[in-house]
Amino acid sequence: MTENMIPDLQGALVCEDVRQEMNPASQTLVGVLGGLQAPQFPATALKLFIWVRWCAGRGEFVQKAKLIAPDQETVARESELKFRLPDEHASTTNVTFFPGVQFQKPGIYWVEVFLDGELKIRFPFPVMQIKPQQQA
Repeated sequence: MTENMIPDLQGALVCEDVRQEMNPASQTLVGVLGGLQAPQFPATALKLFIWVRWCAGRGEFVQKAKLIAPDQETVARESELKFRLPDEHASTTNVTFFPGVQFQKPGIYWVEVFLDGELKIRFPFPVMQIKPQQQA
């Protein structure tokens, strides 16, 4: 039996949508987000996707994606999926869909991606309150 070879994390992004193109190896990321702005809270994001790409590995793995609240303890959303890389020349793109995410208050939320229980990336996702525009 061939040993697992831990893959490299090629990228992780938050976006509004991921579209699968006619070419199975091609995806379009729509609305890549560095955070959110809302005039009032709680605020709801109708759709959030976490797009994660792995490469240069071999074997079977478990990816977990989390959205953590500003208190850095509360898990706002979480998803886990299994994937397989047949050889070190293969890559895979995992897309996690979080529908109807409610943000209770503004603050710095955190996106975390784990591979087999080990944290691979953690980045801030600021959710800010903005003033509504006045009608002229």
